[in-house]
Amino acid sequence: MVRFKVCCIQDIAEAELALEHGASAIGLVSAMPSGPGPISDERIREVAAWATPRTRTFLLTSQDNAKRIGSQVISAGVNTVQVVDALPPGALRALRAIVPTVRLVQVIHVRGPESYAEAMQVAPLVDEILLDSGNPSAAVKELGGTGRVHDWQVSRRIVQDAGVPVWLAGGLRSENVAEAVRAVRPHGVDVCSGLRVGGRLQPELLRRFARALAESGGAALT
Repeated sequence: MVRFKVCCIQDIAEAELALEHGASAIGLVSAMPSGPGPISDERIREVAAWATPRTRTFLLTSQDNAKRIGSQVISAGVNTVQVVDALPPGALRALRAIVPTVRLVQVIHVRGPESYAEAMQVAPLVDEILLDSGNPSAAVKELGGTGRVHDWQVSRRIVQDAGVPVWLAGGLRSENVAEAVRAVRPHGVDVCSGLRVGGRLQPELLRRFARALAESGGAALT
């Protein structure tokens, strides 16, 4: 079945809550130019130390330098790094050499058909792709947590052709996750704002989301 990742985790209590409701991964957001959920490096290390033996832990980073990202990942103690912005040529290969045992996930912000080509270019260099609805070209970069849905037809093409597992993010909530799974057939779904009120993870929203996902009947293609 399609997995789900709870992003923007704030502390160990939220991580535990997410896992209790069936999440197969959590996201820990480091400093970002905009958007919800960033926590301190110290808090990331604290949550990762508790969660990494139990589940997949994604460090979300907006850094654009392989050495800096590598140092950040090693310090955090996570098992997955989610690069939320495009990196310069060669940086993904360099990052792989620095943290060879950490799974590498590249975010593609789906803004139109051109995002398909971007995903195909990066797919051979990473372990997984995550499709989101940010806008890296905005005056203040939007690199996630927008709560917006993008064009799922483009996402479906990427899932079909990428050759690596693809996660779907962007405006997902209990009311639309089943439709999203049927339309895109992703490896997993990723949710932040759709599970929160006032920035805090809500057990009832988690229950509704997990139930809707389980009832979607969607199976991953990858």
